[in-house]
Amino acid sequence: MLREDMRTVFAGDPAARNMLEVLFCYPGLHALWNHRIAHYLWCHRLRLVGRLLSHANRFATGIEIHPGAVIGRRFFIDHGMGVVIGESSEIGDDVLMYQGVVLGGTTHEKGKRHPTIADHVVLGAGATLLGAITIGQRARIGAGSVVVQDVGPGATVVGVPGRVVTGRTPSEALEHGRLPDPVSEAIGHLVDDQSGLTERLRRIEKYLDIDTAEKKPRKVDHKGMAQG
Repeated sequence: MLREDMRTVFAGDPAARNMLEVLFCYPGLHALWNHRIAHYLWCHRLRLVGRLLSHANRFATGIEIHPGAVIGRRFFIDHGMGVVIGESSEIGDDVLMYQGVVLGGTTHEKGKRHPTIADHVVLGAGATLLGAITIGQRARIGAGSVVVQDVGPGATVVGVPGRVVTGRTPSEALEHGRLPDPVSEAIGHLVDDQSGLTERLRRIEKYLDIDTAEKKPRKVDHKGMAQG
């Protein structure tokens, strides 16, 4: 499993050059290994020890993973600083997570209150997922998105609050620079509509033989009678 984790780093980060570099210089990998030990202790009712190890893990890597969180195989946290994974979070296999991602809760009640992430999901930098929601297989969560509702398999979500913008094929990776921008698209539609209305008004004025450039204000005399 350790070798598999290291191969996952090479598959997920083109900057990885050799085994020694991955072994000593990847905090996401260290955080995952420490979490597995902390989770084992947590499941065997050594919860204080598990929490202490988790706390040390946070201090050493900048990644906070509650020992109660369930994480699958080939999970890769790229860079990792600022990542928070809550107690009842569940993460499937082959999930890629970038820095600053938060899997948080929305209630103080005990029980399931954190997200469930299915297999092959990509979570963009700074994404925040809140509550006992489910992110379907091969979904893509764009950088900086805030997600508070379930996301279907294969969907791409961007924005605050998160909105599904398009479906993606299973083999397509999340490219942050090519994500659609719903706000920009909406503004573009408004500009197009305004241009169309301006053109229609120009045609109407031409049809009525009105020259807006030669319009003069109407004069009004002291008796209030219109002149000109």
